[in-house]
Amino acid sequence: MSILEDKLTIKNAAEQISTFESGNEMAAMAAAQINYHVMGYFPITPSTEVAQFLDQMKTRGEHDIKLIAADGEHGAAGICYGASVTGARVFNATSANGFLYMIEQMPVQSGTRYPMVMNLVTRAVSGPLDIRGDHSDLYYGLNIGWVILTASTPQAVYDMNIMALKIAEHSKVRLPVIVAYDGFFTSHQKRRVNYFKDRKVVQQFVGECPTDYNFARDPKNPVTIGAHMNGDQLMNNHYQQSEALYAAGEVYKEVAAEYAKLSGRDYSVLDLYKMEDAEVALFLLNSAAENAKDVVDKLREKGIKAGVISPNVIRPFPSKEIAEALKNVKSLLIGERADSYGANGPNLTHEVKSALQSAGNAETIVLSRVFGLGGKDFYSTDAEAFYNLTLDAMEKGYAEKPFDYYGIVPGDPEKALKPVITPQHGDAFKTGLIKVDMDPDTNKLKVKIPPLRDLTTKPKRISSGHGACPGCGIFGGLELFFKGIEGDIVVLFQTGCAYVTTTAYPHSSHKQTMMHNLFQNGAATLSGTLEAFLELKRRGEVQVDEDATYVMITGDGGMDIGMGSAIGTALRGHKLIMLEYDNEGYMNTGSQMSYSTPFGHMTSTTGVGKAQKGKAYHHKDTPQIMASTNIPYVFTGSEAFPQDLVKKGAKAQWYAQNVGTVYGKILITCPLNWKSDDRYGTVILEKAVNSCFFPLYEVEQGQTTITYNPEEKDNRVPVSDWFKYMGKTKHLLKEENKPLLEEFEAEVEKRWLRLKAKNGHPML
Repeated sequence: MSILEDKLTIKNAAEQISTFESGNEMAAMAAAQINYHVMGYFPITPSTEVAQFLDQMKTRGEHDIKLIAADGEHGAAGICYGASVTGARVFNATSANGFLYMIEQMPVQSGTRYPMVMNLVTRAVSGPLDIRGDHSDLYYGLNIGWVILTASTPQAVYDMNIMALKIAEHSKVRLPVIVAYDGFFTSHQKRRVNYFKDRKVVQQFVGECPTDYNFARDPKNPVTIGAHMNGDQLMNNHYQQSEALYAAGEVYKEVAAEYAKLSGRDYSVLDLYKMEDAEVALFLLNSAAENAKDVVDKLREKGIKAGVISPNVIRPFPSKEIAEALKNVKSLLIGERADSYGANGPNLTHEVKSALQSAGNAETIVLSRVFGLGGKDFYSTDAEAFYNLTLDAMEKGYAEKPFDYYGIVPGDPEKALKPVITPQHGDAFKTGLIKVDMDPDTNKLKVKIPPLRDLTTKPKRISSGHGACPGCGIFGGLELFFKGIEGDIVVLFQTGCAYVTTTAYPHSSHKQTMMHNLFQNGAATLSGTLEAFLELKRRGEVQVDEDATYVMITGDGGMDIGMGSAIGTALRGHKLIMLEYDNEGYMNTGSQMSYSTPFGHMTSTTGVGKAQKGKAYHHKDTPQIMASTNIPYVFTGSEAFPQDLVKKGAKAQWYAQNVGTVYGKILITCPLNWKSDDRYGTVILEKAVNSCFFPLYEVEQGQTTITYNPEEKDNRVPVSDWFKYMGKTKHLLKEENKPLLEEFEAEVEKRWLRLKAKNGHPML
């Protein structure tokens, strides 16, 4: 039946509540009602909301799911796999490059036959970066051995999530299941939905958690999971896995029929809309199919026998059902939100063609069009254009152009953007006022800087007009650091607020060379750029008088998922600077918790309520971790102490150009997500430093020096003085949360005393 909310009929169904919710909300609702054991996750737009909603529900005591924030999607996949081998019920949600980052782990999950459910909120895969929805991520998952269900509406997201677990745990299947739905279309748009009033109805439907399998849960019954296999055994293993995946197709029908009796909603393998006598048809996944149904009605009024076919299951691929549905269709257009580059059509195009051929149907004319990439909207006029192509092919008896992209726009050279400012380089960024010399007696650098007003003549590295939020501290902090850097820079921005607010194509706020790569690989990428440049210069293939300073900018939690790359780069000793702006969370995706988020602080995934009081553990001490790699220079800084930061910028450049890798961390404000007043930005930073939460120090050639001691200046304040300026911490000042405040204070004091012990001590 067509999945249209206003035509859902519920007869003899369990009691349900009708409301308006989004797909992400309904995925969370289903998970909470099932009450999974574990969710290992990492925030990425647009799937992040699923974890956020579950966190909000947990603060209200509405489920018992253990929510584990991973260091990245690869880690999240490992958490989920590790949990599933115990027989626990496991849940996750991800999107786009996050899905690709975990994809190495996903065949392990299916190949060892441990069930779980993951919501794939589909989004364009980088690069270039685009955070809106298409199916390029989904198509990477077609060959990982997972069952894949597709949900075109928020209602379907809820229902498919409930059915998915029952399918995954079925004795004939025992495979993980993906529920895929369109990012920012289905995920965020609110539609009318019905959900079961009593979660016991859901739990009774999915049944008890199976225990008759080789789980790692009983010391009396030891098991070996993932034993090494040779070719003979691997052939048998994969054959069994393949058979189980095909069996999932029949199990889906059984589960869907059972669910229809319970809910009144029937999800057959194919969602067929007026396909009984259709002569022309569109084959579309998910939300686009819903838009095409209105066009079908209009065409039918004109006497044109049009229809829409949209699968609810694409793994296993329902070849027989598709061939049967298309037996009378003369012309078919398959629209896909992804491409299989160089294959003369995307993945499902070839699978539909194969289904037709296997059924002996050589008559249906098949057209293939790639559309809607990067969230490009698909309107009824676009569906009409697709039908016109099918009608034209039917009349001619052939497809004039079997495969093409739809919706591309040719460029106009006359409208090419021209630079607004003359490129600045070299001497424009040199003042000659900063002096850096090595003191042979102390083996430390001596830095002399002029009064800050004298450095105002140095141009900014980033032009005005970027899209950062009012009060954002990123660019004030970066520009102050850059005041200490003389000459040209080549800068790499990892994904994050600083990147997305300065590079909205076709515009750029960067005055010098800027490149981008993803969170997890920025440091390694820049090291490759640097070493290639040096080799080109050595061979005489590039001619430059002076080398630029190479700087990687990371933030928004980038030193969580990117920590491995950063440590590897540091250990190799590349001559570059890694600079982290610390805004204490994943702010670019909506203020989720990162490992830099302090203990007790509220984020969108560490809510405050009766069941929890913000983040449950202390923040990662990244400067100390990087110092342990024995790089020549590590520092912390803050815009609130400008002379200190400029000096450290100058030192960082010297060490990066003469010795090796440098790491620095600057604390910056984020008024939007810290829930603070813009005008208190500098005050908040001062309080963070003066409370000793964020001490200013450097580790130079292995020796620690505190560069500003608030105790010696008689400026030390309690952390409560810092907390009162931010909405994310005001709950910690309440009397009932006094134990949390005391624990926070104790941790700050412990780290401060340890730092003071290291201060000036050559062996610490």
